[in-house]
Amino acid sequence: MTVIVDTGSDLTWFQCQPCKLCYNQQEPLFNSSASPSYKSVLCNSSTFQALHFDTGNSGACGSNPTSCNYVVNYGDGSYTRGELGSDHLSLGATPVKNFVFGCGRNNKGLFRGASGLMGMGRSESVSLVSQTSALFGGVFSYCLPTTEATASGSLIMGGDASIYKNSTPISYTRMVPNPELSTFYFLNLTGISIGGVALQAQSFASGGILIDSGTVISRLAPSVYKAVKAEFLKQFSGYPPALGFSILDTCFNLSAYQEVSIPTKFHFEGNAVLNVDVTGVFYLVKTDASQICLALASLLYEDEISIIGNYQQKTQRVIYNTKDSKLGFAEESCSFI
Repeated sequence: MTVIVDTGSDLTWFQCQPCKLCYNQQEPLFNSSASPSYKSVLCNSSTFQALHFDTGNSGACGSNPTSCNYVVNYGDGSYTRGELGSDHLSLGATPVKNFVFGCGRNNKGLFRGASGLMGMGRSESVSLVSQTSALFGGVFSYCLPTTEATASGSLIMGGDASIYKNSTPISYTRMVPNPELSTFYFLNLTGISIGGVALQAQSFASGGILIDSGTVISRLAPSVYKAVKAEFLKQFSGYPPALGFSILDTCFNLSAYQEVSIPTKFHFEGNAVLNVDVTGVFYLVKTDASQICLALASLLYEDEISIIGNYQQKTQRVIYNTKDSKLGFAEESCSFI
């Protein structure tokens, strides 16, 4: 199964036969009735009891009184609905017995032909991280590549750092607990620097900033974004401006320039640093570079949750250690093939 890796949700699910509403996927739909090891999760199970906490929607007993229905809604309006089941899963060459997942019968959204989604959140029951903690110690990491056709990324389960190909040492910051959103990964953002200039802002992320592999563009509090934008415009004062694109409002026409570099760093508690690659700073709207935008966006309100999206995490080894409640960054080229 080809799946989307999402640290911002917990339930892993696949599209299943028979399907009421399924989007087009590249691989055949999973047929649970053809698997001798597939079992339905029962309504009186502890997994069912934990479902409301993990997904934000309480499960319901199906027409078959033993089956446990689930609903998961995502921030972009996508959703999946179906029933919980368990089966034997192979993660690479590693067998995972009695893995609990969603058999999606009604799924809609921006899943781009994937067979489903892998939930890598902090839930203690249904998340893939918690279900495999005996095997991998609650540690996983990924390296997201650039968008070039030849680039390849990786997901590594377990904390064997000898597999990483990082070019800088790993710097760690603690995961900040958020009792109201306990299944998400929050960090303390202490500053942002652009071209070596440390920004002054009212509050970088009071209450913590969410790091999420399933969100594309990072969203910053209006006061922080205002400071970022002002510094960018100051350092890019010699470049011609261009029209905004979608949620991106700071754009330039760089078609006459061969190379533009602007080192951007996110600073976290404990002196951890995320060095944002140039491909994570700029979003190329037009291939001739006549419209290139700062790949960051502003939230509407100060008290909304700030998010570090996957666009800013490219060419980094990002290590999630849920056992020790810490997260690490190191630069890596990400090419595994």
